[in-house]
This record gives sequence, structure tokens and C-alpha cells, in this order.
Amino acid sequence: MFGKIVYISDGMAHIENLGGSAASNDLMNMHIIFEDGTQRILGEITEINDKVIKVRFLGEFLENRYVNGVLRKPLLSSKIRIINSQELQLLIGVYSDKTFILGESAIYKGFKICPNVNDLFSNHLAIFGNSGSGKSCGVARIVQNIFSNQYAVQFNANIFIFDAYGEYKNAFGKLNEINASYNYKFISTNPTEPTDFPLEIPVCLLTLDDIALLLQATSHAQLPILENTIKLAKIFSVVSEETNAYKNHLIAKAMLAVLFSSETISNKKNEIFTILEVCNTKEFNFDSEIQGLGYTRSLSECFEIDSNGNFGESVLITDYILKHINDDLEAIEVPESSNYTLKDLAQALEFTLISQGFQHNDTMHDDAVILKVRLNSIINSKLNSFFTDKNINVKDFISSLVNYNGQKAQIININLEDVDDAYAKVIVKIFSRMIFEFAKACEKRASIPFHLFLEEAHRYIQKDNDTFLLGYNIFDRIAKEGRKYGVILDIISQRPVEISDTVIAQCNNFLIFKMTHPLDIKYIEEMLPNISADILDKQKVLQPGNCVCFGGAFKIPMIAKLELPNPLPYSSNCDVSACWKMTQSAPTDAPATEQLNVTPTVPTSSNFA
Repeated sequence: MFGKIVYISDGMAHIENLGGSAASNDLMNMHIIFEDGTQRILGEITEINDKVIKVRFLGEFLENRYVNGVLRKPLLSSKIRIINSQELQLLIGVYSDKTFILGESAIYKGFKICPNVNDLFSNHLAIFGNSGSGKSCGVARIVQNIFSNQYAVQFNANIFIFDAYGEYKNAFGKLNEINASYNYKFISTNPTEPTDFPLEIPVCLLTLDDIALLLQATSHAQLPILENTIKLAKIFSVVSEETNAYKNHLIAKAMLAVLFSSETISNKKNEIFTILEVCNTKEFNFDSEIQGLGYTRSLSECFEIDSNGNFGESVLITDYILKHINDDLEAIEVPESSNYTLKDLAQALEFTLISQGFQHNDTMHDDAVILKVRLNSIINSKLNSFFTDKNINVKDFISSLVNYNGQKAQIININLEDVDDAYAKVIVKIFSRMIFEFAKACEKRASIPFHLFLEEAHRYIQKDNDTFLLGYNIFDRIAKEGRKYGVILDIISQRPVEISDTVIAQCNNFLIFKMTHPLDIKYIEEMLPNISADILDKQKVLQPGNCVCFGGAFKIPMIAKLELPNPLPYSSNCDVSACWKMTQSAPTDAPATEQLNVTPTVPTSSNFA
């Protein structure tokens, strides 16, 4: 079959084909060895015709290990043979406690591809493919295989799946049946079953950056507004006389600034009444009583305009306001721990809006009003239910996430299918930031690894203006620094062209399912320096469930055929045929009947006349 080497060009050997094209067709993509003494060079058959077999050099076997790249080309007199099983296992791995079964080799039937767990999951992983190419099933199968390893119990795994469409609930719901030590936790924005946990994010754990993203801040001028708002919310969370005095101090200073402004008397009254409407205490509200000499007035009555165009009780007002101003309260201590809600945050924003430095500043006032409108929009929507007033630290919160009824959960599936993309992205960023900060704070670095599986990653990892506004993007930061702290990104997407360049550039391993969109293919080709035209050609013709694997975890690029997961995720197409059908004996069984409240009728030919 293999004749002598005709000639060797750059990275390619041309070999005589003694068997003809018909006998050699089944050799396509097979690996062969050029052997001469102790030298064993690995090559892959890339082209076959009647006369010549073209082989591309890949690497070299040195004793019992394989090294990528070829420094010395084989001799023309080298013996040529098909790779043997021992050499093949050096390439594809052997099933053990340090590996897991990824799938079956598409080229070598009966051989399992078993990458090293460390090599694959201690670095960022990218999984790309068209819709329907088998990404979701592939991810489910990979995770199921990891926990089904008969040689190891992955008890301390922390896999967070940010599930865009609730696809993986079915796939991992029976994790406990694999091993009694395993647990699966489903956190949802719309819990429907007793085992579902509602999504809860303590507001006290939100940082300035989190709130800026949540309220879609766009300018640096909004950051000090939010910073002061968070400070006030923490102070106001403590019910005390000092806190109340501080509120009075802020209201009094705002009112005093209005009284001594150059506004008309009617405008001053309107502004003061606005202040009392949005920020009030027992001492400062419309009905607060002010004691004069032998009489009392309500605070609102004091601002009645007399015939001279002045406030009738201007002296009484000024004395009362000055009595509540205490500059020493500006140094009030902010509590280390506090619990407050988004409504409390909105109230603190009102105090920020009236406080000195923001009043009568049109630019800052407009920036604050935009934030106020967005915050109230969240409070009046379903999103408000996701944010709680629980007083907890980051460590305890992360512990609560992996806690499943008093036991350790290895897979935590966070379902975000009921949340708009803009807010879903922020929620994922908040969780990612907390996990990253927790991992960084661990005494022993990378002692608690976290894997963040981002389904439909192009929804979250985008080229946002976070870097401009905050100085960083959390996904870019995790991509660059997370590996050394044990926070690993596993991104799953059908549109890599929409994902941040920085994140893709930091991925060390790739599973590429079938992709056909020219922009995505071109983007992958340009972004990944170690991808060859041969790999790109292979992935274009892959069957569903097959993927091209390459990167640090794989000795050579290879095609893996993944088994269907059991159970399957909810990722299959709609069964239109079954949904359309209707049994005449029981028409109310039709799926759309109950949902649309329509009584179906069996169509006849006259209906279409």
C-alpha cells in the first residue's frame, strides 16, 4: 500500500500509492508513522490519488511520550506504517481516575478519546457550533461523563451553569442516581416545582460596579451619585437617633440652599415642597409642627407667601432649619454590614438628589434622574423579587449557593430564561464577580475551583463599555486572571463573532461543532493562531454530535463522536407534527386547546373551499 517517499516538502511527505485510490480511500485522515531506528515521526494522511498519498507531519514520539512539532524530517528510506494501538493511546488518552471519556474517535472505531481532566478543565474552554449541531447535548454528555467516572468521585466539583433557556434541568436532574454523594441544584427566576430554588441576590452584596451595570450607567459623572447613594442606604439601614438626625441634617441643608438661592419665591416654594415630598422625617414633613412665640404652625403653612412676596414665617423657618444642621454628622460611620432593599436604595437616591453638590447642578441632576427612573422601573417589575434584603457576606452567600438541603451540590444550574438579555447579562456578571472575589480571597490559592458554564455566551460576554466606565470587564478579568485562582470559563455559543476578543484569546481548549456561517468561521480562523485550514475544513462537514477537539488538552486535533446524553436536555426542535395532530375521539387533548382556550373542530374539505 505504502511505497517509498517520493519527496518531502515543507511539512508534507509525498508517498507512492501502491494500492490505488480504491484500496486507499479508507485511509483518509488516518495517522501513519515514519520509522527509522529510534525516530518515529507522526503524520496524518490529508490527500489520496491514484499515484500519491500526501501526509502532513504532526509531531514525534520520543520513547513513551508524544511531542508536537517536527524538527527533523524523516529520511527518504524511513519505514512507513499505520499507527499502532499503543501509540494511538498516547494521543487519545487512557480511561483512568485522572481522565474521563469525552467520546469515541470518529477515525478509529472502538477507541475512546479520554482527555486529562486537568488539561481540559484547568484552562478556559470554548464550545462553538451552529444551532442544532449538538452543543447542548454535547455539554450535557461531557458533564454526565465526568460524574460517571468509575475511577473517581468528583465530590468537590463546583459547576455553575448559567442556563439561558432552562435546557439542562432535565439532563442533570438525576445526578444523584449516579452517586448518592452527588446533588444537583436548580435555581430559577420562575420556580415551578418543589425542588426549584428561587433566584435571590442580596442587595447588600451589590458593589458600586454592580449597581452601575444594573442601572445601565453610561457616564463617569453617575458613579459618585451611586457611590453616595450606597453610602446613605447603608447608613439609613440602621434605625437610630443619629441616623434620623443625619436625615434631618441633609434635608435642612437642601432647604437652606434653596432659601438662599436666586430663584423666585414661588420656585423656592415648589422646590422645598418637592424636597419634603420625596425626603421626609418626623421633623421634616408637611404636617410637622413648628413652635413660634405663643403659637404653632405646620411646616407647610410656614411657606405661605404674603402680600409682599415673601414667606410669612421666614424667620421661624430659618431658625428651625438651622437648628437641624449639624456638620459633625457628615463624619457619621458607615456600618460594615447592613441589609436594605432596592426601595431603600431608591430612597437613598432621593436624599442624594437633594443633597449639597447635586442640587442646582443641571448635568448631575439629569444623570441622577436617569438613574432614578431606571431604578424605579426595576422596583416596579418582576426583577425586584430577585433582590432581597438578606444581610449576608460573600463567603456565606457562595456557601448557600452550593448548599442543597444541607448537602453539597456539585452542579448549580441558574435558569435565566424569564429575564431580558440586558438584565440577564448583569445578573451573570454579578454572580461571576462574587465567585471571582471569593476565589481570590481564599487563603490557599486555587484550592476551590469554580467552573462557569455560560450557555449562549454571546448574550453575556460582549464588547461592552464596562472597561470605559469601570476600568474593567469582569469576564475579561476572569479570562486573564481566573485560571490562577481556579475560576474557569466554559463558554458555549453559536455566534463567536459577538463574543469579546479578549475572552476567546484566553481560551486554551476548543470543541468546535459544525459551523457554516462565513463570518464565524473567518473570526475563528483569525482569532485562534493554532487553528489550521484542515481543522476548519473538517468542522464544516461534521454530523450533529461530532466535534473537532484541539488545544492544550489534546495532543493532536481530533474528531470526537459524542454519545447522546441520558437524560437529554430540553434542546430539541419543536415536534410540529405531534403538536398539529388531533385525535377526533378526544379533541380537547390537543396541546393548544388548554393554552388558547379554543374548542377545536375537525376540519373538512368544505373548510378550505
